[in-house]
Amino acid sequence: MHNSFLKERTAQDIDKRVAKILRDLGDPEPPLRLEIVREQLRLDLAFYSASDTGILAETIHRLKVGGKQIMLRPGLLLEAVKKWDLKALWVPDRQRILIDSELPSAKQRWGEAHEIGHSILPWHEVVMHGDQKRTLSLACEQQVENEANYAAGRLLFLQEVFIEHLNSSDLTFDAVKQLSKTFGNTMTSTLWRAVESCDATVFGLVSQHPKHSLGVEPLRYFVRSRSFSEAFGHIAPMEIFSGLQAFCFGNRGPIGAGEMLLTDSNGGQHVFFAEAFFNTHETLTLGVYRNARVTAVAF
Repeated sequence: MHNSFLKERTAQDIDKRVAKILRDLGDPEPPLRLEIVREQLRLDLAFYSASDTGILAETIHRLKVGGKQIMLRPGLLLEAVKKWDLKALWVPDRQRILIDSELPSAKQRWGEAHEIGHSILPWHEVVMHGDQKRTLSLACEQQVENEANYAAGRLLFLQEVFIEHLNSSDLTFDAVKQLSKTFGNTMTSTLWRAVESCDATVFGLVSQHPKHSLGVEPLRYFVRSRSFSEAFGHIAPMEIFSGLQAFCFGNRGPIGAGEMLLTDSNGGQHVFFAEAFFNTHETLTLGVYRNARVTAVAF
């Protein structure tokens, strides 16, 4: 999945809403405690399991017997969880965030922030309610999810606080690891936010180990900075993945680093320095622009 940038007006609207939350919380230092965000927004949090749908059943029941039945088909909630294998969702009628208890704890934080993102964007509420023409599955549409992801990222990384930390040193994989610890978020979400927030020409790739046999989905995310998208928008993630195979040989932790040669949209060749890290589940790669390739001319 490629990242995409929101329209400036939409991003500014979301930023204003996130800024108000952080301001009302007294501009907290990292890492952000999501429980105080939920308390501020009066949101409830509950956990469910695919094997035990008690919380889902209770939520559906309350939607049926409530004084105002906004969701015309309450069963959509359970249908959506099963059909789309949802790991987290927001139920606006109950002001409740539901998280799959089987989701790893490190990822529950992002799931919770993502649903908080849905809850603070009023135009998302009509999508969540669902009816015969607009079902809950529309919550998975790319635009809606991109907006919730943007809100989650700006919230968890405290907007400009993250930018200040990011710009205080060169962007390297060690810097990403330190930012992950400082803000209390996963390496994957930190890599994503760092690449999208960077003014330089950089990319991030989340994939399987480049030396393992190709799986069903060897590539998960391909994240580009704005300047990378403008100059190298035609580059396919598989090209990056294939390039990793030339210098990635480790089994865990840092598995390799080396230069890659990428061609821009005008046909010019450029050198990137890529660092890859394998966490036993997936490989995180950071690529940073170095220089244009100089071609020697013989006389």
